[in-house]
Amino acid sequence: MLFHSIDFAIFVPVVFVLYWFVTNKSLKAQNWLIVVASYVFYGWWDYRFLSLIFFTTLLDYIVGIGLSKAEKPIHRKLLLATSMTINLGMLGFYKYFNFFIDNFITAFTFLGMPIQANTLDIILPVGISFYTFQTLSYVIDVYRRQLEPTKNLAAFIAFVTFFPQLVAGPIERATNLLPQFYKHRTFDYGKAVDGMRQILWGLFKKIVIADNCADFANKIFGNYDDLNGSTLVFGAIFFTFQIYCDFSGYSDIAIGTARLFGFDLMRNFSFPYFSRDIAEFWRRWHISLSTWFRDYVYIPLGGSKGGTWMKVRNTFIIFLLSGFWHGANWTFIAWGALNAMYFLPLLLTQNNRANLDIVAQGKNVPSFREFSSMLVTFGLTVFAWIFFRADNMGHAMGYISGIFSASLFKLPNFTTVGLVATTNMFLVLFVLLEWFGRQDEYAIEKLGLKWKRPFRHAFYYALIAAIVWFGGKEQEFIYFQF
Repeated sequence: MLFHSIDFAIFVPVVFVLYWFVTNKSLKAQNWLIVVASYVFYGWWDYRFLSLIFFTTLLDYIVGIGLSKAEKPIHRKLLLATSMTINLGMLGFYKYFNFFIDNFITAFTFLGMPIQANTLDIILPVGISFYTFQTLSYVIDVYRRQLEPTKNLAAFIAFVTFFPQLVAGPIERATNLLPQFYKHRTFDYGKAVDGMRQILWGLFKKIVIADNCADFANKIFGNYDDLNGSTLVFGAIFFTFQIYCDFSGYSDIAIGTARLFGFDLMRNFSFPYFSRDIAEFWRRWHISLSTWFRDYVYIPLGGSKGGTWMKVRNTFIIFLLSGFWHGANWTFIAWGALNAMYFLPLLLTQNNRANLDIVAQGKNVPSFREFSSMLVTFGLTVFAWIFFRADNMGHAMGYISGIFSASLFKLPNFTTVGLVATTNMFLVLFVLLEWFGRQDEYAIEKLGLKWKRPFRHAFYYALIAAIVWFGGKEQEFIYFQF
């Protein structure tokens, strides 16, 4: 069920009414309603995978209870290993089996020993990377004794399958979300209105910005051989805004929807394209995944406390894993490796935490140094996104070669100049709104709150009108494939 579909527009009000007006007297009933709604929401794509997510949920619920009773270190380690092996094993099978088979065949063929091996017609379950990491964080936290395991089955199933963030995050920690299912919830009008405002902003980012940019990015990446370098640069920039507005738009809708039901989800994006270096970018981009890898992989490996070799090793491990998490393709690994190379100079010179504040805080215009730093960081990010978007390494290298050619200095060749102009107009408007709202949780969180009601409502209606009249061709959320 897509967030920007009619199905979801009907689904949410129905669940909302049942939640606040039918089951509101019983916390247990509310939790079970969320479970049922979440299973309906997930099963809307493919009901066959409901058994998979139920198995994962039940496994880690039992492991958590087992950890509460186990005292011997060997028993606790065995329970943790069981959960990690089964969860990562299922993730590996569905997501990476064919990738490893294909590369196994290629390697032996290269060595002059061709072999016969068959790949499988595997359908990737939507959101498997997200809910797998979410349940693993619960088990690891319980193993570390940082969290008391729950015996409340309804609360735990609701935590794993909570429909607003089930298929594309944020990847919630049990320490944040699970306790919210234990507490009685009362309707908060102000919180609900804020949630609706964030949903509206998320829909605008997805439908108006991301989907329109996707139309151009897809055409340019698909026909890069026939286009000049300047057009290819525009294609990379369009994809840069597409992936940001697509994914952060999803997160905004998820966080806003959760607020309608009295829940607070973690922030997943913090205006990453205003970053002044790559380290700052990664503190602001897909925050739930970046912090997951930091807490459960990077720090246990030693983080940045060891010698130079350990710092280099850990940095490459974390970025390569992040790339591989996104998909079974060498392009994602190249994207991760490139970001590691961007990040290393900052880490080795101890400048990776130089920009912890908000850029140009308290000012309307950044300094020349801040603007230059943002521009360089944005350029590096755009270049890296080429690998992320390309179908394969040959596609990526061909695209880059096309950019760095004499045709780079030719005028871009677009057949639909009017649509390009309209899309760029919305991009400028979007960047301005993000810039002036960068100190808030999301761009329009406080915009217009002090205006007179007619003007404030006119702004919201203008966003709705833009969504209706200028929305691009409907595209699935990019991160559904991960």
